[in-house]
Amino acid sequence: MNEHDIEVLVTGGTGFIAQYCILALLNRGYRVRTTVRSLAREAEVREHLRAGGTDPGDRLSFFAADLNADAGWAQAMAGCVYVMHGASPTPTGQHSSEEAWVRPAVEGNLRVLRAARDAGVRRVVLTSAFGAICAGHQRMSRPFTEADWSDLNGKQIWPYQKSKTLSERAAWDFIAREGQGLECSAINPVAVLGPALGADYSHSIRLIKNLLDGQPGSPKINSGFVDVRDVADLHMRAMTDPAASGERFLAIAGDSMWLADVAKVLKNRMGDAGARVSTRVLPDWLVRLGALKDPALRGAVPLLGLNLNATSEKARRLLGWSPRPREEAIVATAESLIRLGLLDHS
Repeated sequence: MNEHDIEVLVTGGTGFIAQYCILALLNRGYRVRTTVRSLAREAEVREHLRAGGTDPGDRLSFFAADLNADAGWAQAMAGCVYVMHGASPTPTGQHSSEEAWVRPAVEGNLRVLRAARDAGVRRVVLTSAFGAICAGHQRMSRPFTEADWSDLNGKQIWPYQKSKTLSERAAWDFIAREGQGLECSAINPVAVLGPALGADYSHSIRLIKNLLDGQPGSPKINSGFVDVRDVADLHMRAMTDPAASGERFLAIAGDSMWLADVAKVLKNRMGDAGARVSTRVLPDWLVRLGALKDPALRGAVPLLGLNLNATSEKARRLLGWSPRPREEAIVATAESLIRLGLLDHS
């Protein structure tokens, strides 16, 4: 069976990673289906895909399906050989309860896996997160690997990290106990950068936007980075490579970076567009003080001074994955924000 005869379902077609997975699949010749909560967003998704260089035409079809309900999933899966499952419920509001994060994430994963099994899907590639690996640990003297799981008994666990950890664990438990031969791979990306396709972009891209918009400095926070195009490429490899079945893969390009070093890349590489970037490191006491009033800073406090380095050695060795340098991902993100007119010039 060649690619042109194979249907692949990508869940959550409005998502940043999902849209790049759709682009990668279309460019490889697959027929693609995607789920959205509302079919009213089809035009927006198609517009983003065209911005990404591909007009899918009738090789892409849309299905209405919500992670919180069974309706639509059987129809979306019917006849699919593979599923890339990246849809994830995101509660709105700064103070959403832990329950509002965790239950829909766990039940959503199980709903998708059950539908995939019942439809005779060969393999599901699950988009998990670094948040299922790195949270709750004491300071590490080595890079994180796929063998690590977030310690939910540790300090300062965010509802997002808990939801990603418990939903990925639930997926693996389902595969072991009820999968009936359904294969699964998981991708655990760090902060995902790369060219934005429109005004609806990922949380990680906001880091770059804030620097370009002239935020007064960066807290002493460390993060890994990876380009969304390489994350999509890793999904493609995990979908078809026999070595990927039953495995999870960390997606990171090179070593992690301090945010002030990200600022330096922008300052050095973006010319006039980087003029407002501050390479100053904000003192920890100032960040703690600001966090008393600003909920957005509150999440930064437990990360101050914490090295969150990780390694993608496994993906490179088993799947031949070779991501572009982190600096390239940073610059591509910045260039796309400029091109789309998304920077604040006030």
